[in-house]
Amino acid sequence: MRLTTKGRYAVTAMLDLALHAERGPISLADISKRQEISLSYLEQLFSRLRQSGLVSSVRGPGGGYRLARPGAEICVAEIIDAVNESVDATSCGGNSDCSAGEQCLTHYLWTDLSHQIHGFLNGISLADMVARAEVQEVARRQDGRSAALGDNIEQKVAIIGGLQ
Repeated sequence: MRLTTKGRYAVTAMLDLALHAERGPISLADISKRQEISLSYLEQLFSRLRQSGLVSSVRGPGGGYRLARPGAEICVAEIIDAVNESVDATSCGGNSDCSAGEQCLTHYLWTDLSHQIHGFLNGISLADMVARAEVQEVARRQDGRSAALGDNIEQKVAIIGGLQ
């Protein structure tokens, strides 16, 4: 199976958004900091997610992104599809040209597996993921690390300001 970084990052960022939804619009900078994903990469992903109707943007101070629908209505497969990813277990990219332009003996086996994986991911919503205790624990750890990083930066700025 081949699921690239684009699909993984899109799901991770959407899950982060769902976990922090009660805070209002979430900035991509906050997601970038917590998930250690490049801000410019997130901007590209969220452009596609917005075009697919999975997120909406809020402009201005305190702006950012929010889920366009409740997390229970957004499945993982939909996120992957939105960023033009496919869950493909074939070695030919699903193009039926496995071996010298023709299908190999096991092409349909790997195609069926790809459909099974897509179906599995289609049955998991963001709300399902948010409800998992393990996911909640990781989110708490990330939030703590992110807050500590912010405090550390503020302390350094205060020290530098005091030296001037």
